[in-house]
Amino acid sequence: MKITSIECLVLDEEYPYVILHTDEGFTGFGECFRRAPYVSKAVVETVFAPLVVGKSPFDSEEIWDSMFKAGAVAGPLGALLTAAAGVDLALWDLKGKILDIPIYNLIGGKRRENIKVYASSLARDLAPKDEAKRVAHFRDQGFSAYKMHSAVPGKIDDPGDLTIETVKAIRDEVGYEMDVLVDVNSAYSVHHAIEIGRQLQDLGVFHFEEPVHIRNYEGMAAVADALDIPVASGENSFTRWEHLTLIREGRPDIVQPDVVKVGGITEFLRIEAVLTAHGATMTTHNTQPYGSTAAHAHLLAPSNNFPYAQEYNIETVGIRDNDSILDTPYEVEDGFIRIPDGPGLGLDYNLERMRGRSSDRPSNLSDVWGHMQ
Repeated sequence: MKITSIECLVLDEEYPYVILHTDEGFTGFGECFRRAPYVSKAVVETVFAPLVVGKSPFDSEEIWDSMFKAGAVAGPLGALLTAAAGVDLALWDLKGKILDIPIYNLIGGKRRENIKVYASSLARDLAPKDEAKRVAHFRDQGFSAYKMHSAVPGKIDDPGDLTIETVKAIRDEVGYEMDVLVDVNSAYSVHHAIEIGRQLQDLGVFHFEEPVHIRNYEGMAAVADALDIPVASGENSFTRWEHLTLIREGRPDIVQPDVVKVGGITEFLRIEAVLTAHGATMTTHNTQPYGSTAAHAHLLAPSNNFPYAQEYNIETVGIRDNDSILDTPYEVEDGFIRIPDGPGLGLDYNLERMRGRSSDRPSNLSDVWGHMQ
């Protein structure tokens, strides 16, 4: 069996999907990270296509290595690996469909039927009391934890930061019924991160994410050493080598690989092996509802290395909430999401609907680089 063609569809000018077609009628679907959708499309269709077409879907290791080598000379690994992730997920989807088994059976089986997830809010413009009411709403929907994205993006130690006020409002609204996670996306200096972190730990916050610049490993280590609250980082580490540097030099308490950032399932498994060999505790970074969420579910199905609730985006997502691109729903129920049992990723994509929502170029040049989280 050979791959005969590859296409990359950008849905709603934001979500890049890779579709692989074979000479025996099987079709594989993979999702790229959303941040630079038209960059991913160009990479898939020009740099990676010659490395994939004509190969067997079971040559996934060879294909991944060739994409990685091409990425090393063609551009930043971040942009190239997020594109490679879509190809890799589509290859694993194909392998499962050809063998008529779910991906989790290709990597070790299934220890559980579903995965606990937390409500991840990407909103940054809510007043403290309004965000607290939002937390109560998602508690009532069955979620046991909520992540807020706070501080002022692009600024350091901005006086307009309402992180502490918001956490206090949440505690006033729901008490300690909900775990609260705080992600500031590198908005603090080291000394201010320690100051804020001490207040967060007094408020019982579950983890404190990316408190300082993602490459300031020395500063991150200083924050982690000074606090009892767990420090989390890793969504912006793209390879097994970067993750190893992160845990050796930055020493976060919780590491957060993301399958659609690190180049797909192939590299994620290597990263998990490296991290567990060094005693790291893991959770997943995940802001996309379908391909990314399903891939993480398959990866966690056999693993005992992800002890906490996993991230799930609660904001409106067009491909899920506005005429879903799936024929069969894949949604959270009472704070859990099921591990799909169908072949491959186990998702029922509607290719005709996807093609109807795709565009070859952005309507606005700024959309080339996507939307900041």
